[in-house]
Amino acid sequence: MSDEIYRLVYYSRNLTTTGQDRFAAEVDNILDVSRANNARDGITGALMFNAGCFAQVLEGPLGMVEAAFERIQQDERHGEVSLLAFEPIAARSFPNWAMGFVGLADEDAVRFADVASASDFDPSRFSGDKLHTILRDLAIDEERAAA
Repeated sequence: MSDEIYRLVYYSRNLTTTGQDRFAAEVDNILDVSRANNARDGITGALMFNAGCFAQVLEGPLGMVEAAFERIQQDERHGEVSLLAFEPIAARSFPNWAMGFVGLADEDAVRFADVASASDFDPSRFSGDKLHTILRDLAIDEERAAA
């Protein structure tokens, strides 16, 4: 078995049709399940939600990342799942995050203003590297704020 680590970057459209309160509960459920699965499977990463889209980076062993992505593609809450990057990497960008999340709180809207103005937060306009960088930088900001 290879010790090689892979990074997968994707976005999807939010197909949850519930109100804001129910949507927050859905996101909490997604995070709870993802964190448990990812801790078990050696996957790290970050998830962002904004303007009706999910964007996510997954890092870990090839088979585990592929299995996680397959679960995401089968999840009815995700539509138009689009793979932006999938490649081996030298080091993880999210070594301490079984699954970090940014993007739901009102203050995050201000932080994402430059992203949204540059693209109307249409993740299809981003490369995998650009979306990875955005999520990595937001994760670093979250870690600094928590410290």
